[in-house]
Amino acid sequence: MKCRPDLVDDRSPAGLEVFQLTTEEIPSSHVYMEAQIFTPDSRFFLLHRSAHAHGSDRDDPEHRYLVCDVENGCSLSPLTHETGATAPSVTPDGSHVYYFVDETEPGGGRLSLVRVALDGTDRRTLLVLDSPIPGTDFRASRPYPLSTISSDGRRLALPAFLGDGEHEGSPYGLLVFDLDALSVTVPLFGTSWCNIHPQYCRSLDRDASHDILIQENHGSAYDASGKITGLVGGAGADIHVIRDDGSSFRSMPWGRDGAEFCQGHQCWRGNSTAAITSTYGTSGDDRQMLVEGTPAPDAGHVGVNTPGGWRNELSRSFQTPHFCHFGTDAAGALIATDYCPRDTMHLYVAGLPPEKGAPMAACTYLLDSRSRQAKDSHVHPFLSPDGTMVFFNSNESGILQAYMAESWA
Repeated sequence: MKCRPDLVDDRSPAGLEVFQLTTEEIPSSHVYMEAQIFTPDSRFFLLHRSAHAHGSDRDDPEHRYLVCDVENGCSLSPLTHETGATAPSVTPDGSHVYYFVDETEPGGGRLSLVRVALDGTDRRTLLVLDSPIPGTDFRASRPYPLSTISSDGRRLALPAFLGDGEHEGSPYGLLVFDLDALSVTVPLFGTSWCNIHPQYCRSLDRDASHDILIQENHGSAYDASGKITGLVGGAGADIHVIRDDGSSFRSMPWGRDGAEFCQGHQCWRGNSTAAITSTYGTSGDDRQMLVEGTPAPDAGHVGVNTPGGWRNELSRSFQTPHFCHFGTDAAGALIATDYCPRDTMHLYVAGLPPEKGAPMAACTYLLDSRSRQAKDSHVHPFLSPDGTMVFFNSNESGILQAYMAESWA
């Protein structure tokens, strides 16, 4: 870890401290914002070396997931060693990590589910998919780089391509692993599910713990091998919630009306049953809004016009909001976000309203990340569960690295 007072500027709050967590001459990055990579006490979390802001190369032998010990000077220790390790999730009690080892190819290969203690001991391969998923003709390949674990720690979900590599129009789908029975089902599949971004609701409520926030991309294109050739933007993106058995398909009241479009990032508001998304407007309207909402029964993919959909424009008090990526603390009381007017990526922290329908408040500028606006170097800010630390990426040094900021209040 390297202290970086040079990233604090005249607009930064007094007391702000900034640290560069990774310092090797190799690109390193935080895992994506919504990933469940923290222990609940905010002491340990995962990041990865030889990686970019949206994942890693499956065939890269240098790629490793690392455990960061915040209370021990943010020391880093390797957790994985296998080439092809991907899609980690820390268990809700913080004791173990589930991840996958990808040795698949369309129509073949093997996908292994592994569990390991956070200290690297007790590593076990729990399940290997090297044949059609039971009850289906599907073979899983091209696993998504993010998995998600239920709040009770009993189920894990992972998107994957389900085609054989030969036939056009094969589906993508969502795999749900029962971690007690060590079995897998496919409750959702189709040609519009190539970028699902699944996120289990983190509420401890028994029913809500089965809900998964998912993204649908109507109109995307991919070839017979599952390689995406055209990922549709906001015009074709809408956000839904589904139970992990495939029932109770619902819609979030965002986008799809020809005027408001989902940017493609959303997450649950902490441990609540409300979620937040970022949106943008039609040509000539450069506002990028943060909007929260709750799911309502699906009415045909009509987004903001979903009957009964409750929504709240959190950033409505800003004359020209330019918010993009974000993450909240576990309580859903704070949000960290990048603010991207023109070619800069600034970091802010704001308070989320305790009362229903109010805008976010007390928006505090932290710093200019100095990161160039390229997809692989997105800042992707997020908060520790206790809301005391903000994490972000930057390539300000010329190499993508992982950073942390704290002590701004």
